[in-house]
Amino acid sequence: MNLINGVFNLLFLLLAAGIFGMSVYALVHALRVPTAAFVSAGKLQKNLWLLILALATLFSGAGAWQYLNAFLAFGASDFIGIGLGIFSILAVIAATVYIVDVKPAVKGMGGRGNSGPYGPW
Repeated sequence: MNLINGVFNLLFLLLAAGIFGMSVYALVHALRVPTAAFVSAGKLQKNLWLLILALATLFSGAGAWQYLNAFLAFGASDFIGIGLGIFSILAVIAATVYIVDVKPAVKGMGGRGNSGPYGPW
């Protein structure tokens, strides 16, 4: 039974780390996109997305840190009762919405200066 608990606890640790990584990726991408791209794409303002993604990164990082500390301190079979929590679920929803919906909409509006009259070169 301890082996099964250890496997599930390791799985939850990896899941929490994945959620944190996805939130960080979405936040970094949102920081790099110009403000006008959000307005041009008809999405929420950049400042609001930065706030949402910063909170998502904070909460998912806290969840991953909690799992990591519990895993290192007590072993794999001693923290089965720790849950991801509603904030981690909201964090993965926010990061997924950004990556799936907003990122493709603002993708071509970066204004990086490497496009010619017939497209990028």
